[in-house]
Amino acid sequence: MMNVKQQLDRAREILKNETPLMSREMLEGFVAGFLNERKKFLSIVEENGSPLYVFDENALIRKARQMRDAFIKEIPSAKFFYALKSNNSSFIIQTLLKEGFGIDVSSGKELNQALSLGTNSLIFSGPGKTYDEHMLCTRQADKVTVLLDSFGELSRLDEVASKAGVRIRAGVRLMIEENGLWRKFGIPLKEVPRFFEEAKKKKNVDVCGLQFHSSWNLNAGKQVAFLSRIAKMLSRMDKNILKKIKFLDIGGGYWPQQGEWMQPGSTPEGKLKQCLDPQLTEGMDHRYLPSITIEEFSKKLSKALEKYIFKYLDCDICIEPGRWLSHEAMHILLKVIDKKDKDVVITDGGTNSIGWERFEMDYFPVINLSSPALKENPCMVFGSLCTPHDLWGYSYFGKSIEEGDILLIPTQGAYTYSLRQEFIKPLPKEVHFT
Repeated sequence: MMNVKQQLDRAREILKNETPLMSREMLEGFVAGFLNERKKFLSIVEENGSPLYVFDENALIRKARQMRDAFIKEIPSAKFFYALKSNNSSFIIQTLLKEGFGIDVSSGKELNQALSLGTNSLIFSGPGKTYDEHMLCTRQADKVTVLLDSFGELSRLDEVASKAGVRIRAGVRLMIEENGLWRKFGIPLKEVPRFFEEAKKKKNVDVCGLQFHSSWNLNAGKQVAFLSRIAKMLSRMDKNILKKIKFLDIGGGYWPQQGEWMQPGSTPEGKLKQCLDPQLTEGMDHRYLPSITIEEFSKKLSKALEKYIFKYLDCDICIEPGRWLSHEAMHILLKVIDKKDKDVVITDGGTNSIGWERFEMDYFPVINLSSPALKENPCMVFGSLCTPHDLWGYSYFGKSIEEGDILLIPTQGAYTYSLRQEFIKPLPKEVHFT
């Protein structure tokens, strides 16, 4: 616990080291790419109306192949499981199945969806799995690997599998942080040897793998650091147990190469300023944290695996990408239905279509396809829900903005569609294009 002086010193440090500004050149180049396709988007609205979810099959396939090629080049044993929670569109799942991906699910609901679409290779992760979810896994024991979250789950799954008369493949999730919110997931590293000793007593669960997951990876630092911790654990384990470990799942959380784009108020210094001045409004000085490429991720992780893991384990490497694959695969199209002032407009689609108040924190350009220009103008662009937090952005790109204009919110594929909710207004129609 910091005292007042330490808090003030920390506040000065935060204000001194502000999050970098986004390059206008980078932002305008991003917007220009979508303006080059404006006729395509406008024709989609003309044919289907608005608001719309627009799924881009080519973008999804391109990302899937880029990721696969990058990792297979560096880690030939890599296997890929799409994290369904990032976007649970059946269109995305079916497309990735055709590209040879397995599916990572976190509930019985997701498992049923993936199975209904013909998935034959699944990982079931997540805490608090129910009896019915375990039973569903045992019915599909030839397709599902269960990632166990605790000693208790090991016993419960063994009991269910025994009743079903099957032996099911499993791994154990490792706790990456032993303090705070991430204690929710997995077991501490120090408990892993004891976990495998307990697993020997379970006749119906074949524990043959390890898994960990770190989120919001703008670079490979957290993953590499945890691999080094795993190595120390492995160095103390019985060699006979090491021989049983056939896979290491290094999770996902790879941030898109676009980097993290933020509203000024969502940065550490922005939050501090708003505490001091609650009337502070957002401007157009968007903030940016860079991300490394997927090729750089694969190279850094390959080196870490060689250095820390492969001297102990002869195993496959499993990867659970979600956001990195789905981010560019879906866009949102809206129509301006009311112009209340020169800098306030209302659109026909509400943010119930993404499920949360994303754009109060994250920045994505609002692009006016009806009046195109590489000029950003201040304007509060709202949805049509009866709540002030129904906001798409504080600005738009275009010459002007009027009633009837068509707006594009690009790259909205990750952690939006899966969170959508029937709140006040209907959800957008889906359109798929190649």
